[in-house]
Amino acid sequence: MDANIAVPELIETCYVKSLDLLRANSGEDGILAATMTTKAAGRNYTAIFGRDAAICTLGMVVSGDGELIRTAGRGLFTLARHQAPNGQIPKYVKPETGEVDFWYTGCIDATLWWLIAVAFYDRHCPDEDLGARLKENTERALQWLQCQEHQAWYLLQQNEASDWADIMPRSGFVLYSNVLWHWVKRLYDIPTARHTRDYANLLFNPYGNVVPEQRRPRLLVHYIRNRSKATPFYLSFVNFAVWGMEIDLFGNILAPLTGLAAPSRGCKLIRGILALKAHRPFPLRVVGRPIQIREPLWRLYMHRHRQNFPWQYHNGGIWPFVGGFWVMLLARLGKREQALIELTRLAEANRINDWEFNEWFHGLTGEPRGMAGQSWNAAMFILACRTVMDRKRYI
Repeated sequence: MDANIAVPELIETCYVKSLDLLRANSGEDGILAATMTTKAAGRNYTAIFGRDAAICTLGMVVSGDGELIRTAGRGLFTLARHQAPNGQIPKYVKPETGEVDFWYTGCIDATLWWLIAVAFYDRHCPDEDLGARLKENTERALQWLQCQEHQAWYLLQQNEASDWADIMPRSGFVLYSNVLWHWVKRLYDIPTARHTRDYANLLFNPYGNVVPEQRRPRLLVHYIRNRSKATPFYLSFVNFAVWGMEIDLFGNILAPLTGLAAPSRGCKLIRGILALKAHRPFPLRVVGRPIQIREPLWRLYMHRHRQNFPWQYHNGGIWPFVGGFWVMLLARLGKREQALIELTRLAEANRINDWEFNEWFHGLTGEPRGMAGQSWNAAMFILACRTVMDRKRYI
């Protein structure tokens, strides 16, 4: 970090603790999702997860720590070795047993994040030539994703519960996955990136002045406009005659951060998040208005492990790793003072229970929940911290 910038003590301490946690969670096959405990092993958190290891790569690479960088690279290669014949990257891999998991309804974002991590690693560590060494794997991964793409609208299609929010009812065209898809297309110079951006902005923000030329998206947009009110946020998903109004804040944050949305929309989004108080008690709640029991979008599987009730887990819980993306968005849009405040709150969340780095917190009470020792909390704190302190755009 910039040696001329005074770093608050809590942030500096959290940075060091984050490095320590990532080193402790490192293994020969890559970064574990969480610290090795009996409880974590029983829930498979000690596996190499596609999305977790990829997101961790972003922070591990910018840390400048040689061993963490090597661990990140090993994780990407572990996932590549267990890539499916059709090109899909697994949800997780357990190298010690050979178990490879692709989730019940498929796991679309593991492949997306893996591609993002490979490109990120290759850009920041060009001497290792990782992109060339994994070229065949990346080509197969891209081909698999293109097979999931709508052939006229250039957007990925998916089942319910098949991305990181794996007990949420988003399906069809999902905001979060398509923001990542647009990012991947830009990173890999895929010519249809502009089409993906344009159709994403048409479908997930159907309240604008642009009318789709094609008949089917035009009818879909009119249907949504006639039955809902405009908000500063993108819809969480669109699927035939149903769409998500619960406000996926993770997907919304990623949109301006990665170039799918204009900076002006990002500023509106920030104001909307502050109005919702979704950044308190800690950054950041991942849903603006949780899906309530008995609402049409409620599913029985949301009772799974009694986790996804309103204000919990993916249905309105607070996730510190997502808070890292929130901090980066603030910094990107010139709100550095606010970014520093939020980075401090993020450090406070990670510090709870003597630096337990809890997986998630209750969206209203801030009570720590989930698995302790979360690697992506540490990695995203590092990336967010470097973004703010270095005044540098890393993603």
